[in-house]
Amino acid sequence: MIIDGKQIAEDICQSLEKERETLVHQPRLGIVVGTDNPATLSFVRLKERTARRLGVTVLREDLPAGTTQERAIVVVQQLCRTCDGVVVQLPLVGGIDTEAVLAALDPARDIDAMNPKVKEFERLVEAPVAESIAAVFAQVNADVRGKVAVVVGSGRLVGMPAAAYLKSRGAQVEVITKTQGSLEALGGADIVVLGAGEPGLIGPSMLKEGVILIDAGTSEQAGRVVGDADPACAAVASVFTPVPGGIGPITVAMLFKNLFELASHHR
Repeated sequence: MIIDGKQIAEDICQSLEKERETLVHQPRLGIVVGTDNPATLSFVRLKERTARRLGVTVLREDLPAGTTQERAIVVVQQLCRTCDGVVVQLPLVGGIDTEAVLAALDPARDIDAMNPKVKEFERLVEAPVAESIAAVFAQVNADVRGKVAVVVGSGRLVGMPAAAYLKSRGAQVEVITKTQGSLEALGGADIVVLGAGEPGLIGPSMLKEGVILIDAGTSEQAGRVVGDADPACAAVASVFTPVPGGIGPITVAMLFKNLFELASHHR
């Protein structure tokens, strides 16, 4: 089954349009952009389009090459004082300590759940990618408890929140990175989540028949946004999220769901 992430996102956005009518002020979203990576910028544009649709004001701050860490922290802090939610779009320009910048996020404005100093149980909202994976599992009635899950990549946007979510639901989770574990583990996995950002890293021969394959890795190749999985993996998987059009749109919709939740909380 190939998941139509655009339709799931559309359902969420329609619900948010109704919720927007109940908000007495116009929500404000701050976005810090610190890269010219095409795949990253495509997500920023999607967020800006969704904001226009939902009547959200966007305050975007671009960090040019050479921006100091101190300046990046100041930008985040300023947006936190004026916005209902703030997103630090990763990766940031070279020379900036990402952990330090993310730690500057006000937990009450951290709609991506990225501040590394805040423990999971203290967060006001869940990471959008975790909520997106949950939405896919709900659509296909997938039972996670006791399943063997492998997460490829340990980044803050995908790997870390995906692994935390799967563990919280009772799965046996292994995280594979360039320095940890082996891709051979994929052959025994019931659930695979990809977040490495390496085009075509995973082929169908590496997977178990009937695997649930969540491809949340994005990168640019020949002018197109592509995932970590070869599209041929769809023939092996019982559930497959394509790139583009899979987890990405759902994650953006979940981000605005978190924004509206915090906007209501602030007022």
